[in-house]
Amino acid sequence: MAQSQIRFEDGAAYERYMGKWSQLAGSLFLDWLAVPPGLRWLDVGCGNGAFTELVIARCAPSQVDGIDPSEAQLAFARSRAGARSAKFDMGDAMALPFATGAFDVAIMALVIFFVPDPSKAVAEMVRVVRPGGVVAAYAWDILGGGFTLEPLRVELRAMGINPVDPPSVQASRTEAMQQLWRDAGLKAVETRQIVVQRTFASFEEFWSVTLAGSPSLRPTLASMSSADLELLKSNVRARLPADTAGHITYEARANAVKGRLRD
Repeated sequence: MAQSQIRFEDGAAYERYMGKWSQLAGSLFLDWLAVPPGLRWLDVGCGNGAFTELVIARCAPSQVDGIDPSEAQLAFARSRAGARSAKFDMGDAMALPFATGAFDVAIMALVIFFVPDPSKAVAEMVRVVRPGGVVAAYAWDILGGGFTLEPLRVELRAMGINPVDPPSVQASRTEAMQQLWRDAGLKAVETRQIVVQRTFASFEEFWSVTLAGSPSLRPTLASMSSADLELLKSNVRARLPADTAGHITYEARANAVKGRLRD
């Protein structure tokens, strides 16, 4: 598929949907990284700043830079009260606009499967991190059924419709991430799976928030008839039964990797 098919341009819609999921997974990811305070961080593919804000709140960095190809997402990131100390700029993950060794930590949060050449992006993160620094990432386990959109994707497949995958979806596999990190010359490479749950007040909230914040679904849904779209909604509703209060809860899984540059 063409990369242009998945574009994140609405920071507010992204915040309601993926921003919340990102922070749920990001909290566990940061616990696992366990790096000391006072470091210089680079958030590659920072989007609307959801994870960047979490880094500032949880890790007491001395500096945080975020780059992303979407100016609309960056505008939302700059509006975050908890991310005012960060610097946000447009940038390409495969050609980072920073000097060699400029950071102590470089991370990709839910990004690697969107990068056309993941190995080039990892090499760039390695380049801009100092010797002994940390390079890490986490990505939804799309191929293993852990994606936040899996309730819709499984029902689309049951209807004979193949959902759109990110261009480098294979890079989200644990084994692929581990190999990318090792091929980049990183040491002490470790991986883990992150499991999180999210609760929506109702099925209608889940449906509206998910569709509004999921550009990867838009081409597929736009091609469906109104009858098929209603059938999809009905099938997803049956897959996600509400509790006695009407709440919808389900889990998602992400694969994570970290490694260090050699001293």
